[in-house]
Amino acid sequence: QVQLGESGGGLVQPGGSLRLSCAASGRTFSTYTMGWFRQAPGKEREFVTAISWSGSMTSYADLVKGRFTISRDNAKNTVYLQMNSLKPEDTAVYYCAAAPLALTNQAMGVTSYYNHWGQGTQVTVSS
Repeated sequence: QVQLGESGGGLVQPGGSLRLSCAASGRTFSTYTMGWFRQAPGKEREFVTAISWSGSMTSYADLVKGRFTISRDNAKNTVYLQMNSLKPEDTAVYYCAAAPLALTNQAMGVTSYYNHWGQGTQVTVSS
């Protein structure tokens, strides 16, 4: 069983940066594929990015490619989301999620593979 807790959200101006963290409990964290999803008001939850258990493979939604970077530190049971060049349309609640299996690059974006979710952290991009 894995429990997840996000932190690092807040209010930032357009063009600014934020770094989200997701701390996980449980000794099997290093075996999980980890992902970040987001949900804006009135919209469905959408895939942002994911990383394999080893960190050797990552996947990004087209909307964030080149601006966001996912990483993980298995020794600290933590996954990170570095967000640069933020835009107002990045405003959403960001959720950390864990999938207990190895996923292909394409499958990383499928919500149903993730069976553990954090409570979310609000990111607001506004001047």
